[in-house]
Amino acid sequence: MRKVLWILGGLALFAGVAAITIQVAVWRNGPAVLSAVDNLTGGERDAQLKATISTGAHPQQKLLVWGPEHRDPADAPLPVMLFAHGGGWRSGDPVDYGFIGRAFVPEGFIVVLSGYRLGEDGKYPAMLEDTASAIAWTHEEIAAYGGDPDRIVIAGHSAGAYNVVMTALEEQWLGRRGLSSSDIAGVIGMSGPYDFAPFKSDSTIAAFGHVDDADSTQPINHARADAPKVLLIQGEEDTLVFPRNSRVLAEQIESAGADPDTRFYAGMDHNAPIISLAAPWRERRDVLNVMTQFARSVSSAAPQIAQTSVPVQGESR
Repeated sequence: MRKVLWILGGLALFAGVAAITIQVAVWRNGPAVLSAVDNLTGGERDAQLKATISTGAHPQQKLLVWGPEHRDPADAPLPVMLFAHGGGWRSGDPVDYGFIGRAFVPEGFIVVLSGYRLGEDGKYPAMLEDTASAIAWTHEEIAAYGGDPDRIVIAGHSAGAYNVVMTALEEQWLGRRGLSSSDIAGVIGMSGPYDFAPFKSDSTIAAFGHVDDADSTQPINHARADAPKVLLIQGEEDTLVFPRNSRVLAEQIESAGADPDTRFYAGMDHNAPIISLAAPWRERRDVLNVMTQFARSVSSAAPQIAQTSVPVQGESR
């Protein structure tokens, strides 16, 4: 009996240590752990990393292209999902977001995971310049990877949601790259900060505190009727970037004469929407389906048959 108790005690201790180890790993790099869990529980899903591309001199100016492992070059080009990661404009790496590729490639998309300068090097407007550069590269080069440059949907989580929404709404960033918002089929913001001035959190002060005209940095002040179609996704229990950010932006877009799509999820916190894109959660929640249907709709993409159908942001208002 004593031996059994020793064994049970040892197993309990091992389980406790394992749980603590996983928690520490998630705290240090949640997306990488999430991607590992996704790959372990969901498999590759015929999605494969095709290329890692440098878009500038800085090592964080890069993007990763994911596509089907098995694809006939003669097949029609696929719509594109470009995704910008979160991290409070001070952390994150597209390398850790392979689960996004494994989520959307089986749904019939070429996926581009976009990086951008962070920290001191990435202060406003660097993150917007880099996002525009990633979109410009995609528009110019994605055909070589089986993507359709006329059907690009841009998406992001948290700080990345700010990047893509602001780039889509304020014309100057794409304009500097010889493009316009008409070159984007649609934009998806997940748990994004869109109305957070004056700057109070460490992350927003570091990234935007040097700007004299704080209002100019806020997506709510650039809403317009002729912007790309917008989908906003947010958890009602998000206490890092409060749901009012998405609600106020949606109101501003409606006031400008457009019709945004909004999805607020009861019981979800800041990270839950993006966790919902990874196995095993993607099969239990509808976030992937909502994003897929929106992207297909705005890009006029024909439905495809799918094989299966993280501190990331400092506190904002």
